[in-house]
Amino acid sequence: MLELERFADYKKKVLDSCSRIIVGKDDMIALVLTCFICSGHVLLEDVPGTGKTMLLRAFARTVGGEFKRIQFTPDLLPSDLTGIHFYNQKTGSFEFRPGPLLTNIVLADEINRATPRTQSSLLEAMEERQVTVDGVTMPLEEPFMVMATQNPLESYGTFPLPEAQIDRFFMRLSLGYMTREQEMSVLSRPAAVSLLEELTQAVTREETQYVRSAYREVKVSPAVTGYLMDLIQGTRQESSFVNGVSTRGALALYQASQAFAALQGRAYVLPEDVKYLAPFVLSHRLGGGVKSGAKSGDFLARILERIPVPLEDVL
Repeated sequence: MLELERFADYKKKVLDSCSRIIVGKDDMIALVLTCFICSGHVLLEDVPGTGKTMLLRAFARTVGGEFKRIQFTPDLLPSDLTGIHFYNQKTGSFEFRPGPLLTNIVLADEINRATPRTQSSLLEAMEERQVTVDGVTMPLEEPFMVMATQNPLESYGTFPLPEAQIDRFFMRLSLGYMTREQEMSVLSRPAAVSLLEELTQAVTREETQYVRSAYREVKVSPAVTGYLMDLIQGTRQESSFVNGVSTRGALALYQASQAFAALQGRAYVLPEDVKYLAPFVLSHRLGGGVKSGAKSGDFLARILERIPVPLEDVL
């Protein structure tokens, strides 16, 4: 039986911990948590200095597990991520030196500064939960999550992410600026780095395992599933898009709606859950396929307004 109080307690612990570092962004923290519960990956896209890296560091400390940060640069090689076999002269044999991908939570900072070859080396880890080095495949320990950042404004010295890799990200989020009052409180408090050092793990591994498995018990009625598929079909029929949302995208929206509903204390999904999450889950999957060059989010907003929300039979 679904224990909703455990989801509420888990959410409260995570929000209370992360909000000590990131002020006024509880909605974004909740969305990152939704991705984490669904075993998804997050792409944080925003201008510099809005707290992207700090949010991901705080979240990693809060949920526990091993954490590694990778600063992506043009000279980064795939082996720098996965690891290498090196010859140990003392033992006279080859030994494996694991790369930063063999961890629980990976912060891929400025992911679009690496070459496509290096970016593509993330695909196997993100989708298959494994890495292959010199023909040897090694499974990754759960939980595993990639949290990547990129600056959408600066294009010099960057390499656009391949469409196949963008589709692997569960959500694309943007923090935005704080309000005046929130920013004034940040200016007068201790440095975020010192606050981050004081942050400790707020949830246990057992609690994490429960929420990551039990959320699938949240019920989705045929009416809500039909509404979700109407949105997906709408992107495929929209003439402004080269391609619509894939089946992977539809499944991501379905799972995100289940996890989000559980975090709101419900054992069922409302159409409003689907409508709220759709821009975060679907927009980046359409970003490279807009014919007119306009933003995919604008066309997606029109689809969301055009398709009627079911009012009955959602339980």
